Amino acid sequence: MATPSTPSVNLNLVLEQVAKDKGIDKSVLVVTLEDAMQTAAKKHFGQDRSLEAKYETEKGVVELFQAVTVVEQITDPIQAVNQLTLDEARKKGMEVEPGDELVFQIFYRDEDAAEAKAQDDQYGDILKLRTFRHGFGRIAAQTAKQVILQRTRDAERENVYNEYKDRKSEIVTGIARRFERGNIIVDLGRAEAVLPVREQVPRETYRAGDRVQAYVLDVLRESKGPQIILSRASVNLLTKLFEMEVPEIAEGIVVIEAAAREPGGRAKIAVSSRDQDVDPVGACVGMKGSRVQAVVQELRGEKIDIVPWDDDPARFVCAALAPAEVARVIIDEANHAMELIVPDDQLSLAIGRRGQNVRLAAQLTGWKLDINSETRVREMREFATRSLGALPGVTEMLVETLYAHGFRQARDVAEASPEVLAQIPGLDPARIPAMQEQAKKQMVDDEIELRRLEMEREQARAIEARRHPDELSPAERMMRVRGMSEKTVESLALSGYKTPEDLAKETDITKLGDSPAIGIKKARQLKSAAESYLLEEAKLRAELDAERVALGASASAPPSTEEAKAP
Repeated sequence: MATPSTPSVNLNLVLEQVAKDKGIDKSVLVVTLEDAMQTAAKKHFGQDRSLEAKYETEKGVVELFQAVTVVEQITDPIQAVNQLTLDEARKKGMEVEPGDELVFQIFYRDEDAAEAKAQDDQYGDILKLRTFRHGFGRIAAQTAKQVILQRTRDAERENVYNEYKDRKSEIVTGIARRFERGNIIVDLGRAEAVLPVREQVPRETYRAGDRVQAYVLDVLRESKGPQIILSRASVNLLTKLFEMEVPEIAEGIVVIEAAAREPGGRAKIAVSSRDQDVDPVGACVGMKGSRVQAVVQELRGEKIDIVPWDDDPARFVCAALAPAEVARVIIDEANHAMELIVPDDQLSLAIGRRGQNVRLAAQLTGWKLDINSETRVREMREFATRSLGALPGVTEMLVETLYAHGFRQARDVAEASPEVLAQIPGLDPARIPAMQEQAKKQMVDDEIELRRLEMEREQARAIEARRHPDELSPAERMMRVRGMSEKTVESLALSGYKTPEDLAKETDITKLGDSPAIGIKKARQLKSAAESYLLEEAKLRAELDAERVALGASASAPPSTEEAKAP
């Protein structure tokens, strides 16, 4: 449609340009333009009029029409503007019958003055309106502008939604633009996305203009436009990054079977291979660790453990607990749980800082995990022997049977149902009531014994932790380095690494990794752990030396006046 103020303008070029700039189909703009002019005309001439706007492609203008129905007699005053009596039609020389529909074009006064005046003279009284006036032009332009802008915005939003709804579960890259209540608004080019506080990694910070790579968590259709929800904390971000960096995963040769992640701290992924000639862990690590390091850098230093998938749940759990070594595994199929027994020096490594390692291993494998050291298991076995052996009718063999069925102390017997106890081989059902009665009394003594044992363990750990470094042998110092086991210490000693200093000052990781049963990945971990240990050891040494100096000064101080006068 030519605008009322400049009716000679051909709109084809305008529509094509807008369609190109906004990425909106031209047909959508044409419909929008027709609706806008129809809305403007009805606003000017009345909402009851049967008006229709039609875009004329060849002329590049919008033409307006009114439909009028021929009737015998007008009975509805509201519809009078859309009706024409048979008598009036015949007076104008029209050969019509009742029920016929007549369509009249409404002209712009400034577009074709002669044709518009002729229509006014002939049909003005029939249509009960006159050709568009200058005043209508202003109203039409304003109304049409509002409608077109609104429809254009709606079309843009729909285009954005249609584009990004299919990109859900993908990784996108944008620029951080602004911050709203902790949420980060990310510019993706044609759209803006939001990175909510809950989906951000706690230790990551951004400034306006920073690059942001994130996982598309969801795309919501909102009234104000599509909302694209991003995530940096999702475990799917980890797996998608590996798909981007490892061609074997993208090709389906290597499969990520499971993944677990604590954003900003540590992550574990389990991988398998469909080709026997392809090592899944090696493919993910890459040459000299290039592939995994690319993922680590994108996650801003988050540590990643890559473990081989195994159909045997026990082997899989042992691999998931790496770098800790597991001595024995006890599987409880009924409760989908495992008890893992590790060497004493591996307990803290298996559990991890604040329980992180065992927590991630449990998430990765889907099993409930309980970790105990060999010493702890031995203490539990001795305690069970004393506690269960004190019950009436319980022999050494029956103690072993009860222990194998998960009974660790008298409390377990007291709280078990008689039906469960009756199913234990070698246990006389007639003795169960007396045994449970005695077990309730035994519980008090057991609690006291458990508290005593725990206090002794805490004291022993405190004393061992406060031993002066000068009192420790090189092997004992090496055992205090995180990730060390007796086998690892022996292996490193054979390669010439006998103290934490030897590890910390080694600059050739490849040489350190060539030590028996070490490898590049573990070599990096041990070197970093040795550096951390030396810093902690220096602090401990300074504290203990200061305490010794203070004790020495106190012992050599002269007696006070009161002490000197005392007989």
